Amino acid sequence: MSGFMSKFMSFSRINGDSKVAPFVVLLLTVTVLASACNLLLPSDSIFYVSTYTITLLGKYLCYAMLALAVDVIWGYCGILSLGHGAFFALGGYAMGMYLMRQIGDRGVYGNPDLPDFMVFLNWSEMPWFWQGMDQFWIAMLMVLLVPGLLAFVFGWLAFRSRVTGVYLSIMTQALTYALLLAFFRNEMGFGGNNGLTDFKDILGFDLQADSTRVSLFIITALLLCGLLILSKKIMQTRFGKVIIAVRDGESRARFIGYKTENYKVWLFVYSAMIAGIAGALYVPQVGIINPGEFSPINSIEMVIWVAVGGRGTLIGAIIGAILVNYAKTKFTAIMPDGWLFALGAMFVLVTLYLPKGLMGLWEQLKEKQQQSKNQSGNDSPNEKAEEGHA
Repeated sequence: MSGFMSKFMSFSRINGDSKVAPFVVLLLTVTVLASACNLLLPSDSIFYVSTYTITLLGKYLCYAMLALAVDVIWGYCGILSLGHGAFFALGGYAMGMYLMRQIGDRGVYGNPDLPDFMVFLNWSEMPWFWQGMDQFWIAMLMVLLVPGLLAFVFGWLAFRSRVTGVYLSIMTQALTYALLLAFFRNEMGFGGNNGLTDFKDILGFDLQADSTRVSLFIITALLLCGLLILSKKIMQTRFGKVIIAVRDGESRARFIGYKTENYKVWLFVYSAMIAGIAGALYVPQVGIINPGEFSPINSIEMVIWVAVGGRGTLIGAIIGAILVNYAKTKFTAIMPDGWLFALGAMFVLVTLYLPKGLMGLWEQLKEKQQQSKNQSGNDSPNEKAEEGHA
């Protein structure tokens, strides 16, 4: 195992991923230790990690994956999307539909075919778009296909019309708000205001069992690491170089012959699919999906996560999402009415004093340390010359 990790670290350094490899190793190490402390230690041990904490950590990692999706499109392409909450929620609803179909006759009304909310609303048959959602592979296909298709259609229309800047951000938020209003309606067939909940199991495993919770946590960590490495590799390819060129000067990239709208569309689709995966992993761990996930405020929070961690760094987006949501968990208990003000103040302070986020602050500290070393190295020969002259 140690030999494999050393080879992985050396390979990553060669390919320019000197930060990604240690971060992946650290994240996986923490995941394994937390899981072992939950499954192997007694509950009265000082090192025991409760199932509640495992679920909370899994939720943080889902948010980190969502922040990664936002950073891919904002940090590397300069597209400020305020609608990624829509892709996250659509992926969550696809997973929620599968989990609802697994309940069967164990629901409140005991109907083996229709979910409880459909029985309550006096529906006589299942809508066409629920057909096949009892199959796991179809549900997982929808997790990718629905957000990806929506992102493709929206991106194709917007980017070919050369909508950019604040106008594009407003359009993405309008899309999210429209979906919010639509999913609130009972006749849409997604549970209305209450959404989808009361899940029992996934692939035959009890969702309330500690082993299932730990397994979902580990799967989330593995997928997050895999998507981080994949995203980093994509940005190092020719496609990624063009994306960065589009961010820094789209008109110049278009002038030298690149069809910039095509690059932007496909990156937008890739980012939306990551958000959909995050939503699908979020639902079985949290236990509910409702229209509130479409809220525009959620999409704005995602941007704050990325800004706090460091835009255009990928790792910074993950760190920012984990730190901000951990702070949210703590401070909502202390000052539930004032948390949004604290979040807004955090964004303003980061914008003013940490424009490159926490990752940028780390780089600045390293640069200052290197400058001080260079300065001390330049001073030492003069000091030796003075000592010899004396």
